[in-house]
Amino acid sequence: MARRSAPRFLRPIIETLESARRICVVGHVRPDGDCIGSQLALARALRHQGKQAAVWNADPLPDRLAFLDPDGWWEAPRAGRRFDVVVSVDAASWDRVGAVADALSRRGPLINIDHHVSNTRFGDLNWIDPSVPSTGELIFRLCRAAGWPVTPAMADLLFAAVSTDTGSFQYDSVGAATFDTAAELVRAGARVGELCRRLYHSLSPARVALLRLLYRRFRLSEDGRVAWFGLRAADVARLGAGRADTEGLIDHLRAMDSVVVAVLFEEQAEGRVRVSLRSKSPAVDVNQVAARFGGGGHPAAAGARVPGPYAAAVRRVLAAVREALAAAPAGDA
Repeated sequence: MARRSAPRFLRPIIETLESARRICVVGHVRPDGDCIGSQLALARALRHQGKQAAVWNADPLPDRLAFLDPDGWWEAPRAGRRFDVVVSVDAASWDRVGAVADALSRRGPLINIDHHVSNTRFGDLNWIDPSVPSTGELIFRLCRAAGWPVTPAMADLLFAAVSTDTGSFQYDSVGAATFDTAAELVRAGARVGELCRRLYHSLSPARVALLRLLYRRFRLSEDGRVAWFGLRAADVARLGAGRADTEGLIDHLRAMDSVVVAVLFEEQAEGRVRVSLRSKSPAVDVNQVAARFGGGGHPAAAGARVPGPYAAAVRRVLAAVREALAAAPAGDA
């Protein structure tokens, strides 16, 4: 039974989880630190409650984040398994879980926990809070509301989730509640120094090569307010880079003083272009830009997958960014 002290809106989620025996925790394709930390931390909490908790994702763990799963719980979906409950974390829409969706035809209720403003509320039970800067923080609140202990291993996972999705606590979305969460995770055993070393100071040679390419090839437009970089599939292959090596490249564009909007284009093998967008101004909502191409995210950080050819996709997205800048009040962008 859900704790009487739990917020009323959380009680159905807690009751559903506590009444289940076999639970599958899933997340979005190309998992980032928030997705990985949230999936694994929730699975640990559920196993501590005596549940059979599986952790499924359509993509393997990125090499640089594999240390978060020392016990090897992360696995690819397997058709035919039956789950009493499925929990989706950090996925704005059901299609974002990729091949996992096809393997989950035999399931009970679907719980959707996320912080993206563009979330489609696809679950049978939905907890969507865009005011919270990471899904990891929501998982921490869920554990506290349910009365489930946060172990040192869970604290590491949730601290990694919160830290990576807030730009190491640098984004405007970070408030006092997030710092309170971080402090509680440290008290619960999160190893901040070790985590930051592994998360931020363990660059692969391919990552360094990508950074060199970015600084050589990036472009500025709109009087320096837009910075963009295009990463072609041939570049990735030539440098021997993996998916994890490209994560966070956009932050180097965003860091330039004059830049209001940063855009990263990644040519995908299937002929589409993965677009990442970041905004440093509340007057320019990149979630709305991404939505024009079937994507979404947050006002300050969003993404989309745009049909090719590559050059045409770049032109269309940059045109939409220019329109968003032009629509912003004078002096705000």
